[in-house]
Amino acid sequence: MAQAKQPVRNAAKEDGADRGRSLGGGGSVTVKMDGRKQVLNIKIDPEVVKAGDVEMLQDLVMAALNEASRKVDQAMKSSVGGMLGGMGLGGL
Repeated sequence: MAQAKQPVRNAAKEDGADRGRSLGGGGSVTVKMDGRKQVLNIKIDPEVVKAGDVEMLQDLVMAALNEASRKVDQAMKSSVGGMLGGMGLGGL
């Protein structure tokens, strides 16, 4: 039982780690997100702001946030799957 609890503890510790980073619009918007899907950082290229196209900027930010969220989901799924596979739980 203690063996089963250890991977869960490790995953909980890693939740705060940087899990998702996404670039929108060819790198003009960058979003960094942790394992709890908390946004850690958003960077916007000043050239995008100068263009004055607010709707485009909104779309780029939204796309970068969604992609970062997907990357967090993938990282968590991969991490948990690796832990469960190492415990010999088969198809659970």
